[in-house]
Amino acid sequence: MARTITVYLYIPNIIGYIRILLNIFAFAICFSDRKLFSLLYFISFVCDALDGWFARKFNQVSTFGAVLDMVTDRISTACLLVILSQVYRPGFVFMSLLALDIASHWLQMYSTFLVGKASHKDVKDSTSWLFRAYYRHRMFMGYCCVACEALYITLFLLANNQTENITEVLLGVAQQSLLNSILLGFLLFGWAIKQSINVIQMKTAADLCVLYDINKKPKD
Repeated sequence: MARTITVYLYIPNIIGYIRILLNIFAFAICFSDRKLFSLLYFISFVCDALDGWFARKFNQVSTFGAVLDMVTDRISTACLLVILSQVYRPGFVFMSLLALDIASHWLQMYSTFLVGKASHKDVKDSTSWLFRAYYRHRMFMGYCCVACEALYITLFLLANNQTENITEVLLGVAQQSLLNSILLGFLLFGWAIKQSINVIQMKTAADLCVLYDINKKPKD
């Protein structure tokens, strides 16, 4: 029992609990104070990098911590996408992104344990160079994740009502100045790579599940 409690009190796991509390409060005030919401959401996102650093620094890597981290990430992004689906049209775009995000990560986690890998980031046997590069290079993965979340937060801050057209808003921002166009392009490029990775990840994980079934069947 004492050893179980010790794992729950690992520093990276405590950071995970703080992230959950930050997100609960942030989403509770998201429409009454958008700027504070964005700040709290971004702080929670930054803590996502800190918990991994503390886990390696103090040798406190745990399966529970990894699951807590991923579940918190997915729920946070899912909630933000649900909100965006209510303030932009077509809302179906954001609901589709939500479905892709959850499906790809769930399949990846399931296939990881199915084939006996220690981490869902172990993709060295993948045939996709982009997929391997994403999980192999932390800076590249970090850029894609930050660009994706920053784009969503920016869109939320830009929305003025519940009937905003996503295309018109993006074009309006890009036309304001060259700097805006460059920054928007920077975010959209990282976002596009992240969505491509989700598609590749979902297909790769599905293939592993199918191959597992084929291999476990008795051969004639």
